[in-house]
Amino acid sequence: MTQYIGILTAGGDSPGLNAAIRGVGKAGLNAYGMQIIGFRDGFRGLMENRTVTLNSAALSGILTIGGTILGTSRDKPQKMPIGSKMMDMTDVMVETYHNHHLDALVCLGGGGTAKNAYHLMKQGLNIITLPKTIDNDVAMTDITFGYDTALTIATEAIDRLHSTAHSHHRIIVVEVMGHNAGWLALGAGIAGGADVILIPEIPYSAEQVATSIRQRVRDGKGFSIVAVSEGAVPQELHERIVAASKNGKGKEVKAELEALEAERLNSTQKLTQQLEGLTGLESRVTILGHVQRGGIPSPADRLLATRLGAACARYINEGIFGVMVAARGDSTEPVPLEEVVGKRKTVPLDHPWIETARNLGINLGD
Repeated sequence: MTQYIGILTAGGDSPGLNAAIRGVGKAGLNAYGMQIIGFRDGFRGLMENRTVTLNSAALSGILTIGGTILGTSRDKPQKMPIGSKMMDMTDVMVETYHNHHLDALVCLGGGGTAKNAYHLMKQGLNIITLPKTIDNDVAMTDITFGYDTALTIATEAIDRLHSTAHSHHRIIVVEVMGHNAGWLALGAGIAGGADVILIPEIPYSAEQVATSIRQRVRDGKGFSIVAVSEGAVPQELHERIVAASKNGKGKEVKAELEALEAERLNSTQKLTQQLEGLTGLESRVTILGHVQRGGIPSPADRLLATRLGAACARYINEGIFGVMVAARGDSTEPVPLEEVVGKRKTVPLDHPWIETARNLGINLGD
């Protein structure tokens, strides 16, 4: 019997999403005779029953296109804004699933998407997820699609900033994405030859960073490149966040943590000013922002997303549901969603990249 498959993309956009949609769709159509439909704008499209047929014509020519042809949103099934209210629309989504006689729903996204997909799985739906995020922080997979492209963009930015830093004898602080995990800043920093790399996993001291930069000046190097994750946190602020987190729950605690989080996300500008004052070198900040998400996905991301998508179609055909399709070397593995949800893959402090950075003399802020 023909199997009917739904696909949606949720959370932030990421290079390789269209390659993954194409991988699921073409493998499903060509190898297994499946019928594929896409839901527009993530879980909101599933709730509003806004669909597009993903036939061969719709899947043609999308491999190299950035973003997602289906659109995306950060809406949650159990907490969706409807007018001025937040409502649980889970039952409506379950009804849409059954009205289309779906045999499975494929959800492409990061940690938040996995959590929302798991919520629908517990309502009895056949769910499979694919791991995408430029942060590379989804648990239980070797790598996520989107990361390689963002790494390339961030590295090229650091490459280009070297010349202006050298010409003007400046400190250039480059902020890259990475709210809770430092894979992007660490990888781009090493690949781009940064002198300082600051990541969320290692709280930093501005004085320690300044000390290393002053030593570079004494060694005849009149410029420095500082690669910093957007979620990197000064040591004193980290201590305040830890202390506030121990106060339990409640509105006051929540408000305090939100204020500290806002301070953390604004710390790059403050760091730049501190380094100028501590070193006497003119300092400038460049925030790469959403440029890291955009454009044509790299060949590595296209290959990864395509093979994960094709594997997803195979798992559906084999009746394997309630899993994330994880990358395992050149192969894949279906990992139960309950092993993925609520976890985050951060940079281990003993990771070889950390050791490499230290051996190169790169300052990590500690």
